[in-house]
Amino acid sequence: MSVLMKRPKEAYLNVFAYRMVPKEEFFTRGHRACQGCGPALGLRHIMKAAGRDTIVVNATGCMEIICSPYPYTSWAVPWLHVAFENAAAVASGVDAAIKALQRKGKILQKKINILAIAGDGGTADIGLQALSGMLARGHNVTYVCYDNEAYMNTGVQGSSATPFGASTTTTPAGKVSFGAGYWKKNVAAIAAAHDIPYVATACPSYPLDLIRKVRRSFELEGPAYIHLFAVCPTGWGIPPELTVRMGRLAVETGIFPLYEVENGRYKLTIDFPQSLRPVEDYLRQQRRFRHLTPEVIQQIQSRVTAEYERLKKMEKVTQE
Repeated sequence: MSVLMKRPKEAYLNVFAYRMVPKEEFFTRGHRACQGCGPALGLRHIMKAAGRDTIVVNATGCMEIICSPYPYTSWAVPWLHVAFENAAAVASGVDAAIKALQRKGKILQKKINILAIAGDGGTADIGLQALSGMLARGHNVTYVCYDNEAYMNTGVQGSSATPFGASTTTTPAGKVSFGAGYWKKNVAAIAAAHDIPYVATACPSYPLDLIRKVRRSFELEGPAYIHLFAVCPTGWGIPPELTVRMGRLAVETGIFPLYEVENGRYKLTIDFPQSLRPVEDYLRQQRRFRHLTPEVIQQIQSRVTAEYERLKKMEKVTQE
């Protein structure tokens, strides 16, 4: 009997699903990302789901820098580099332009995916206004925030997506300062409050879940928001070979739950019915958290547990 035949039913399904993932690459090799770059891994999966008929609007940030050293590019689809704060605004214009050109018969009447990409700084901070406007106007755009939890491209400065207690160059841990003294902004919840068709959280460590969510975002008419948890070995202080494992630990501990909100209905797409792992399993492996005391870790644990229970209640209420 083959090794495959010995696997449980779930393994069968995963093997089949992996075989159904397109082999063609639209975010190609040759870029200059750091070893173990989580956002680059995520973009590869995202573009497999988006396909050839896609226009990408990419804000300034890590992913723009690593993939576009003139005269080279890692993109096999039309790609626009825009300012740090206006990916959503430019994507809105692309959507309006395509509709106008199709209405006038200038281009073919076919589905064209519009994908806006920005980091947590360009989304949770300086791009939040443009994102809110795009969602409120109902543009047919999928917006992906790749969240590596700081302004990594410019020197690991803290953003409003930096987690509580994390040490960055602007929230350093030391004798006087503690690290980030605020809790991570929940941009997915802000997007869901706009009552848009689709919101999801995702992580490259769960590639099939990520690919399915990206495909679903393009299937639905109207705006979609995907918050991608993107491990950054350089900024977090971990070995690059642990990228996938750290992403899984973030999910297994409940620090970054994977869920989707389709037309107001919440659903955990990866759940752990028995129990979550302790947050210490995730925190202790990263240099940015090494200063945390047991008391602070317990504070984080209490917050994570409460937020995960709140999410499960939202799932139960909206599914009834």
